[in-house]
Amino acid sequence: MPEKTRLRIALAGNPNTGKSTVFNALTGLKQHTGNWAGKTVGNAVGEFSFGAWQAKLYDLPGIYSLFSECAEERAAKDFICYEQPDIVLVVLDATSLERNLPLGLQIMELTENVIFCLNLTDEAEKRGISVDDVRLEKLTGVPVIKMAARQGVGLRELKEMLLAVAEGRKSIRPIGIDWDAFAPETESGYHSAEFQEKRSLAFLSRAKEICDAVVQKKEERDSRTERMDKILLSPKTGIPFMLLLLGGVFWITVAGANVPSEFLMRQFHQCGAVMRNGLLTLQAPLWLQGLRSGAAILHAPAWLSGLLIDGAYRVLAWVIAVMLPPMAIFFPLFTLLEDFGLLPRIAFNLDGLFQKAGAHGKQALTMCMGFGCNAAGVTACRIIESPRERLIAILTNCFVPCNGRFPTLILLSGFFFARGNPIAAGGFVFLLIVLAVGITLAVSFLLSKTILRGVPSAFVLELPPYRRPKLWDVIVRSMLDRTIFVLARAVTVAIPAGAVIWLCQNIMVNGHTLLYGMAALLEPLGALMGLSGVILMAFLLGIPANEIVIPILLMVYSQSGTLVEAEGIAQAGAILAANGWTWVTAVCVILFSLNHFPCATTLLTIRKETGSLLWTGVSFLLPTVVGVLLCIAVHLLALLVGIFF
Repeated sequence: MPEKTRLRIALAGNPNTGKSTVFNALTGLKQHTGNWAGKTVGNAVGEFSFGAWQAKLYDLPGIYSLFSECAEERAAKDFICYEQPDIVLVVLDATSLERNLPLGLQIMELTENVIFCLNLTDEAEKRGISVDDVRLEKLTGVPVIKMAARQGVGLRELKEMLLAVAEGRKSIRPIGIDWDAFAPETESGYHSAEFQEKRSLAFLSRAKEICDAVVQKKEERDSRTERMDKILLSPKTGIPFMLLLLGGVFWITVAGANVPSEFLMRQFHQCGAVMRNGLLTLQAPLWLQGLRSGAAILHAPAWLSGLLIDGAYRVLAWVIAVMLPPMAIFFPLFTLLEDFGLLPRIAFNLDGLFQKAGAHGKQALTMCMGFGCNAAGVTACRIIESPRERLIAILTNCFVPCNGRFPTLILLSGFFFARGNPIAAGGFVFLLIVLAVGITLAVSFLLSKTILRGVPSAFVLELPPYRRPKLWDVIVRSMLDRTIFVLARAVTVAIPAGAVIWLCQNIMVNGHTLLYGMAALLEPLGALMGLSGVILMAFLLGIPANEIVIPILLMVYSQSGTLVEAEGIAQAGAILAANGWTWVTAVCVILFSLNHFPCATTLLTIRKETGSLLWTGVSFLLPTVVGVLLCIAVHLLALLVGIFF
């Protein structure tokens, strides 16, 4: 069989035109797509065949122009100019052709090998918009293929056109702009600022002329998108609705995770018992039967069994049992909001606050992702085009509580302040979330005025139409791209950390555990913060996952050699109270839980995203310093109140 002829194809277009969907339809890959602008932030590469040709497809970042200084737009322009792909597929949104077409006209100036993919024609029809593709092709001189990529409409026609162009059966003669009429009579000529301005206006003017000739709109009607936006984008109704929506997501996540977490913990406990004791008579589930023979013949010494089972394995089991269920609930719900089109509305409503804080409006989206997992929130910061503002978003993402910190917040709120009332506890946690958002904005403002000062970038965010999510794609994407990604990194640090925790609690020095000795060194700072050395040590040992901070404290207070799980909030709270905890202690622990160094998974992610040990160190110190100062202030205030009142 003869070898296929190879072809290099670039995929370009504005954000949210369905570029990634076209990419997936052609290559069969599952690139992360979403119903909001800015999802493609790097070049995805895939391959597909058509006829006797083998094509390599490059999905360029979504851009609005080739003339700005944005890194993504420079990258796209450089790829087209210097890599010289054989064909450039420009994806245009049929619902907003006048806004999309200027980029297509600009690309036509760089290369003749252009094909227009007129996507989202199904959405255009729903809005009463029709585009004359034949006339569009005549006015631009490039082939036009009408598509609805989500449904696979137009895919066959696109491949046929690619085949015709590749084989020379279809010629492309782009009709460009006569620039001689725009060039000013100055020494700098085409490089003058006057010409640059006129050039931009020329593309806009030409795009409008073409759209006036090819686009027809039926009588304006109040579409579903417009009706919903009147509610969701209104200052009076939009923000309350978004708060209730996000509150509902958090409540479902926290409440729904309890049962699967308890189930997983029981299974892990039984498995650990089998491996530690080798009890052939243990009544274990069938899936554990295969472990018995190995456990029976291991005959490991007590210290090794403790290190591996009570240490590494138990912490690993705890991390998986506590982290997996809430992430498996939160991320699919969050992805549903993304696909439906609500996330860009959230960013729109919060843009004003973040702009006043010197941050980027898209930080609202990354912050929301951080509520599920700070590591995922840091990764999501890729959508922010400005390197300075992206760094601000990365450094401040850990100021919002992730799923790992909610158990601590819920326990302390429920026992010390709500007295077991779930509604009061929920209200208290909601106030803590509002506080965390406020601190995030304050720290973002501080960074933007000091070490990361600079000129704010323009925030352009398209509001896409509301779309029905594809449930299977949502489940697969949320589990693979987010849940498994985060859990895998957590597992890599949980195992060695578990061994360290066990050693600290079981190695004796002068009649005291190593953990107790290290806690004694932190006691002066802890006392100043209204805490204790043991509490600070629990946070340090809990760096693999915030979920294990309270279990470490219960382990120390119960003088156990392994992590301790209390049966409910009342029992855990009683143990804490019996060891000297007051409402002041609880407040300071809550504040430090909201503001302290990121977990190991998040730190690894920050290191990868920034490529800098320096900024990773800053991300460790910044929230920690804020937390220490807040705790000291609250503790001193409580002491003054106690003295005078």
